[in-house]
Amino acid sequence: MSDEQQADADESQADADEDVPEDAIQDGDFVRLAYTLRTVDDDTVVDTTDQETAEEADIDTEEYDFEPRVITVGAGHVFESVDEELTGAEVGDTGTVEIAAAEAFGEYEDEQVRTVSANKIDEDDRYPGAQVQIDGDQGQVITMVGGRARVDFNHPLAGEDLEYEYEVLELVDDREEQAASMLEMYLQETPEVWIETDTVEEEQVVESDEDEGEDEDEPSEPETETVEVEKETLYIEATQQMTMNQQWMFSKQQIAQDVIDRLDLDRVIVQETIDGMGGMMGGLGGMMGGAGGAGAAPEDIEDAIEDVDVDADELAAELDDVDVDE
Repeated sequence: MSDEQQADADESQADADEDVPEDAIQDGDFVRLAYTLRTVDDDTVVDTTDQETAEEADIDTEEYDFEPRVITVGAGHVFESVDEELTGAEVGDTGTVEIAAAEAFGEYEDEQVRTVSANKIDEDDRYPGAQVQIDGDQGQVITMVGGRARVDFNHPLAGEDLEYEYEVLELVDDREEQAASMLEMYLQETPEVWIETDTVEEEQVVESDEDEGEDEDEPSEPETETVEVEKETLYIEATQQMTMNQQWMFSKQQIAQDVIDRLDLDRVIVQETIDGMGGMMGGLGGMMGGAGGAGAAPEDIEDAIEDVDVDADELAAELDDVDVDE
């Protein structure tokens, strides 16, 4: 590219930057969205943040929280075409984005309809319409004939063009809320989180000039010193559901690293609180103490033995009469 062409390109980019509002949404911003996702062909509601819309669509509103969602622009939390639409938008903007089937849940593939043995399907699920999992693949039973079944392994929305209607409600700047929204996106639940700046001790290598007479073939061990450093820490109060969540169990390192990178943190600490059993544990402790458990003092054990009225000779005679099967 010549100098003249480069100058023209720089000028065009500068003009484009001037057209972008100062408070426009940028890649990586956290925004709160209200939205409804529908199929284009028959206007079926697929997902929504509006409870009234859900009720009109006969969606079970008792199992879900219908409220605006916080997403990270450019992080793949929404369809790519929606990400593109949001980049450069402003708070208060509304719009509708049409999403082709290929970008949404893929085109419908006839080869994904397969015949399988009925033995691979639980007896309670051997009917048309049942959702089943076979060899790790999720599918829907189409027909059952004898000992065989036709199962459709396409996504239920495969081949459907979708329509995404949205409104940008606000930018979310609070980092604790940002962290909570990311965890909810990964885990489908929102654990309690908070951010603190901790002072911790760590070992650091001390840089020193090498002595002129030192033998380079025998490098010395590096010297270290203990220093105090500040680390910005995200604390997560893990729930029982979170600790059992497969996504968390298998991907906790990647999830934590994503949160660290996007929120510019130093580390993540996960805390798990186990509540005591109150009187039940106390009762068990009393039983253990009464039985002369490991926690009893030696003098207590001796006193307990003295209080027991047992004739040693009589006890030995009874034991001799016991027939033990080896």
